Amino acid sequence: MPNLASNDRVAPDAIGGRLDFDVRRALPIIRWVMIGAVAVALVPFYAPSATAEELTGKVVRVADGDTVTVLTSDKQEVRVRLAGIDAPEKKQPYSNRSKQNLFRLTHGKEVRADCHKTDRYGRKICKVWVQPQDCPRCEKTVEVGHAQIVAGLAWWYRKYGKEQSEEDRGLYIRAENEARSRQRGLWADAAPVPPWEYRQAGRSQ
Repeated sequence: MPNLASNDRVAPDAIGGRLDFDVRRALPIIRWVMIGAVAVALVPFYAPSATAEELTGKVVRVADGDTVTVLTSDKQEVRVRLAGIDAPEKKQPYSNRSKQNLFRLTHGKEVRADCHKTDRYGRKICKVWVQPQDCPRCEKTVEVGHAQIVAGLAWWYRKYGKEQSEEDRGLYIRAENEARSRQRGLWADAAPVPPWEYRQAGRSQ
């Protein structure tokens, strides 16, 4: 049997023999393997929580140009605020037209809602998708909030733009710019007042 230095060990190899190795040389490798294992184990505790939620159901009520009520398959009524837009308030010009257009797009129809949070009023904030009106057998490819902006019946809600993806922000900005340049809907007015300014003015009175 060979003599072993005090810092050497003998371990069985894969075929039942013996394998000599220097423990001190192996320690750094063992240390990094253990650190890696701990890091992997801790990932679930430090990863950001996923709050996305998908709802499906039928729109049974339209409150205004940016809020609907969805009746889900389990018979729950969920109030949904369209993400990324702000429609005229009830006493503002084009409020009724905005609501009517949203009614036309969604009421009585099956929708899919991709929701990312709940607001202080208990409404889900969601992107809502419906089938194209001229294609009842198609997939739900019409994003309702974007459609409201395209029609010139809602503003892009800049305050919450950071909650949108870069792609969605770009789509909404371009849609609003085009609606403005073509004077669609509320952009036919010389100086339409954004609803957030209208609400602020009402609170300050």
